[in-house]
Amino acid sequence: MSVRLCGIELAHPVLNGSGTFDAIAARRAFGDELLAQFPFSAFVSKTITPEPRAGNPPPRLWETPSGLINSIGLPNRGLESFLESDLPQLAELGVPLIVSVMGTSHAEFARLVTGVAAREEVSALELNVSCPNVESGLIVGESPGETCSLLEAVRPLTPKPLIVKLTPNVSPAPVAVAAAEGGADAVSLINTLRATATDPGGGRPWLGGGRGGLSGAAVRPIALLQVREVAAAVTVPVIGMGGVSTGAHAGDLIEAGATAVAVGTESFRDPMAGRRVASELERELRRLSSV
Repeated sequence: MSVRLCGIELAHPVLNGSGTFDAIAARRAFGDELLAQFPFSAFVSKTITPEPRAGNPPPRLWETPSGLINSIGLPNRGLESFLESDLPQLAELGVPLIVSVMGTSHAEFARLVTGVAAREEVSALELNVSCPNVESGLIVGESPGETCSLLEAVRPLTPKPLIVKLTPNVSPAPVAVAAAEGGADAVSLINTLRATATDPGGGRPWLGGGRGGLSGAAVRPIALLQVREVAAAVTVPVIGMGGVSTGAHAGDLIEAGATAVAVGTESFRDPMAGRRVASELERELRRLSSV
């Protein structure tokens, strides 16, 4: 079950999706027992930005028959507070730490990468490229050229692995190729699909931010297809995610070419879902190897 991801040894292939598991709050709730039974082989932080963000106004969540739309809006304490307060607590989890960062310009990304990568607690960084570049107005992760340009700007700043989080809202394979050409060590996908919800009482948008991102079981077939396409297009490792709630789902993504998988929405239902998925995946891989 152990895997090597960008030179990082992992006990098993199951990670968390960024922003779907608050490890600090979980430890307050479950105490040190959480450390002994931590559900993931590496922890991916909630995305941080250079300055604090309040996030979107409520309501922020809408449950669909087979998924969840979130319009959280990346609330976070900003880079300096994260490094001072959150990172030391996350370092006590006992697993490799991957810090997710997002900026709106090369300069902002450079500040984030430089600040985070300098900390020895951090094993790798995930670049969340879902925000528009203020200079071009383009969503970085929707443009192969913008993605490659960003990687070329930040790649020289650290030898630590850089993982690019891909969007499913465009064909991800060309963007993945551009990320790899720019120096990315791995890619992860899928992020959420653009979605909205209607107020049942008035016909207006329900979510405070107007729209959000759909995750959960509804996106699993899309994730499987896009992981397969990206894995066929690049030689860097692929982290697959999207609707994973069982070991069989994780096994499907690995069969499609993923080196590791991430559990996201399922953790809202079951905080220990990652541990269960890893156990089920081990049985699934043993079964397949004996066929």
